[in-house]
Amino acid sequence: MKKEYDFSKGRRGPVIPVDGHKERISISIDADILAWFRGMVEEAGGGNYQSMMNDALRKYMDEKAEPLEATLRRVIREEMRLAS
Repeated sequence: MKKEYDFSKGRRGPVIPVDGHKERISISIDADILAWFRGMVEEAGGGNYQSMMNDALRKYMDEKAEPLEATLRRVIREEMRLAS
């Protein structure tokens, strides 16, 4: 190991740049939720808890975004059932 290092050309920031479709943010997460995701990554033998959280949020978002056609069909079925 050297006694001194030259950081004159060093730059601040992440070592690995953020993927182009991702955005770096600061967010507060409850400690128990964070611990759960970190534990899940550990049980899986490695990985990234942030990616796992992103996947969970995407799944929730996809399930909530019911297409208009599906909504209409569901409502019509419910109304027909009530009318019978």
